[in-house]
Amino acid sequence: MKILGNKLISECTAYDFKDELERKKIRHWLKSVSAFANTGGGALYFGVSNDGTVTGLKDIQADSDFISEKINAHLDPIPDWTLTPAEDEKGNKVLELLVKPGQFTPYYLFLDGSRQAYVRSGNESNQATSRQLLNLVLKGTNRSWDALPSQEKISKHSFKMLANEYHERTRLQWDDKYPESWGLVMEDGTLTNGGLLFSDNCNVYQSRVFCTRWNGLTKTDAINDAEYSGNLLYLLKMMTGFIKSSTAKRWFKLPDYRLNFPEYADRAILECCVNHLIHRDMTEVGSEVHVDIYDNRIEFYSPGGMFDGTRIQDRDILKVPSKRRNPIIADVFTQLDLMEKRGSGFQKITTHTSELRLYSKDLAPTFESDASSFFTTHLRRKTLPKRLPKRARILPKRLPKRSLPLPKSPSVRLPKRFWTCSPRIHT
Repeated sequence: MKILGNKLISECTAYDFKDELERKKIRHWLKSVSAFANTGGGALYFGVSNDGTVTGLKDIQADSDFISEKINAHLDPIPDWTLTPAEDEKGNKVLELLVKPGQFTPYYLFLDGSRQAYVRSGNESNQATSRQLLNLVLKGTNRSWDALPSQEKISKHSFKMLANEYHERTRLQWDDKYPESWGLVMEDGTLTNGGLLFSDNCNVYQSRVFCTRWNGLTKTDAINDAEYSGNLLYLLKMMTGFIKSSTAKRWFKLPDYRLNFPEYADRAILECCVNHLIHRDMTEVGSEVHVDIYDNRIEFYSPGGMFDGTRIQDRDILKVPSKRRNPIIADVFTQLDLMEKRGSGFQKITTHTSELRLYSKDLAPTFESDASSFFTTHLRRKTLPKRLPKRARILPKRLPKRSLPLPKSPSVRLPKRFWTCSPRIHT
């Protein structure tokens, strides 16, 4: 632990400061131990005020013994923690209680006849809600919501849409054994929650998407809106279709194809839709995925923050490991070649956006999350070219039979007479 001068950084999700060790009100700091273990881990600093100023402890040995005694007596299971003393330049002594993220969640605090689990929300430790507690139980038992059995039998459901999508995207023949091998159906013929989300007559209430095209830059007047419910493949199709019909795409005729200048990168939008459907928290029944289209941006929202409890805006998106809240759903989308297993979703969204013609850095997508929400924002091109740029990046599949030869450079200057030829789509 480093102490710069006599101040530490301010409180945040991973840090909590205590001016002194409270011996009568131990819940005030023990709840943070429970919260750190249940979330992404963190550290408690005793002898540091809320503004980060080091005040110091008087008897660091006695305080260490007291902390160890209370953690072992009031937390179940006991988390993995370490206690480290430190000293600043003025001789003020501080205790760092480092709590590692737990694998056997939930970690309960037993005190005054009650048993409660806590989670971190920003710089606070709050009692876990029933939904958060369910997620902690699933995490601690190495299970996920989509792997739990539903109350539906395979005899009342079918996977025709999934089979058609699989054949269309992979050109492989569908096998009726796939639903069971993919974890959609259990051995006794019971559908899992994940299987129900891919069935043709999906009746999961929270499997919904709300799409809105707003007039202007805020949620004031809606030009168009739609609500969709059904299986995940249907929702994906409706999301991308609504976005396509609500955004513009300028194009130019070239010798044997059409050159497109869309407002948004189609592949990045598809990747974003897939990610918000896959990683949303399905235990939150009263919420759904939202797509809000404004004059200058598209905002995606899904319930449930980062699965490991961190905030995406505090991390390097190129180094975020693959941790899936709904592994069965994610695996099915992988089988359909709609996503990869490497956890590269953020990077792919950013990369596909950067491949837009006439791309500028201010168009880079942004990601933001908290304990219960995840947002992705795609910025719209400020202007679409009214004329074909003199030097546009063009990558034709083949040279036209009756045209001037193109230079080796991918940036070319095209004669105007090429613009009137019959087009073939090329994006």
